[in-house]
Amino acid sequence: MKKFATVSALAFAAMGFAGVANAADGISACLITKTDTNPFFVKMKEGATEAANAAGVNLSTYAGKIDGDVESQIAAVESCVASGAKGILITPSDSRALAPVVTMARENGLLVIALDTPFEPTDVADATFATDNFKAGVLIGEWAKAKMGADAANAKIALLDLNASEVSVDYLRDNGFLQGFGIDIKDPTDIGDEDDPRIVGNDVTNGNEEGGRTAMENLLQIDPGVNLVYTINEPAAAGAYEALKAAGREKDVLIVSVDGGCPGVQNIAEGVIGATSMQFPLLMASKGIDAIVDWANNGTKPANTPGLDFFNTGVELITDQPVDGIPSLSSEEGLKKCWG
Repeated sequence: MKKFATVSALAFAAMGFAGVANAADGISACLITKTDTNPFFVKMKEGATEAANAAGVNLSTYAGKIDGDVESQIAAVESCVASGAKGILITPSDSRALAPVVTMARENGLLVIALDTPFEPTDVADATFATDNFKAGVLIGEWAKAKMGADAANAKIALLDLNASEVSVDYLRDNGFLQGFGIDIKDPTDIGDEDDPRIVGNDVTNGNEEGGRTAMENLLQIDPGVNLVYTINEPAAAGAYEALKAAGREKDVLIVSVDGGCPGVQNIAEGVIGATSMQFPLLMASKGIDAIVDWANNGTKPANTPGLDFFNTGVELITDQPVDGIPSLSSEEGLKKCWG
């Protein structure tokens, strides 16, 4: 096996997995997600599993212990190569740090498709199936600006990001939001370098409720007058709301987010979140399995959406407070399309 002499048996024990098959048994594939607890990745696994079962693909699934667990994802890629898999679907926890092991997998003949989070550069993987994360950010930024009206000029914005790794999905959503709100971006591949006086600050959440609560508490200490909160995802938004509620500020702070999970859409209906951009993880995963089957059967690779460097699986703005000029769906409509 080219550039892959040995793999420690410990790599197989490092993470839970099911159904690793001998290549002679048919097409095998791997799904590697950031975690197995976030509803987004649960739905992604569901989509991959359903598509694999329908196509007769033997699917192995892996997940990091927490968001940012690069070591477990590296071990998973190595296990997939050693098992004879035809392809890997992966949501990289660090889109730069995982590049060497992904390159090794491709050199050994595997098709590697990034889901949701592009690698840097994107051509580290054979293809990317993802939400247009920048557009997702732009939509909630434009909505927030329109919703605040004249008060947008005096906004005090708290930005609740993912983690310190500055993975692409993080800065794309963050900077898309800022651009949509009308704030100049100095570096579209960085977070926190803007000097607009309306930005109170950035903090990290690890994409979960506890992290969102802590990050919101930290930013309220910097400026208790925060009136607009951007969050990387809806679990972080739920945590931010709890912190605002504890401070008696939940009724006068606007929260926007990205994801479109059913709990998040329900929070739209209940007034916790003002607007969110819905993405479609099941579609990412199911199309990824289809692409691995095509690769195994005839050697073809998926094509990008015209004008983009990835295959765009779509995004919809969900809000119960629509504004002119920005197409959106209500929470009632969103609950029919949500996941998790």
